[in-house]
Amino acid sequence: MFQSASKLSQKLIFSIILLSVSNMANAACSALYNHQFSTLQGEIINLCDYQDKPLLVVNTASKCGFTPQFEALEGLYSKYKDKGLLVIGFPSNDFKQELSDDKQIGDFCKLTYAVKFPMMTKSVVTGDNANAFYKQLSAKTGQSPSWNFFKYVVLPGGKDVYAFSSDVKPDAAEIVSKIKSSLK
Repeated sequence: MFQSASKLSQKLIFSIILLSVSNMANAACSALYNHQFSTLQGEIINLCDYQDKPLLVVNTASKCGFTPQFEALEGLYSKYKDKGLLVIGFPSNDFKQELSDDKQIGDFCKLTYAVKFPMMTKSVVTGDNANAFYKQLSAKTGQSPSWNFFKYVVLPGGKDVYAFSSDVKPDAAEIVSKIKSSLK
């Protein structure tokens, strides 16, 4: 009996230590990164895991005139992912040009543009109903997406966040220069 109580105490102490470490990790995560999202494939992305890396965040739509930008987004991701870049897509129907469900969006991105960078589930990126991450990006830059393929570059730590309109291509010099300065 004493031995099983001792094992129970050890398990309890271990659980408390794990919870403390988890809480410390979340406490060390800045508010801008303290978000989790599900990808179109059902994986969970915790942005806290990427706060020391540059992010290129873009709201996407499958039926937009800017949709060919998926090629440049995937090109940047392929070229710089091993040096720390995370390209992250947020499909949205805010401008009435997105497919109706996540499976259709995922199939379209994969089959049409061979997208391998993480694409989150469809969400709202503008206005009062925008997801919390987009609300923070908009507040930090003073600019919310005015159309599909609006881009944000978030430098490590989230102190510097830059907004780029839809007509600025993902591989434009002004975007790439911001990203390259933070690559490993």
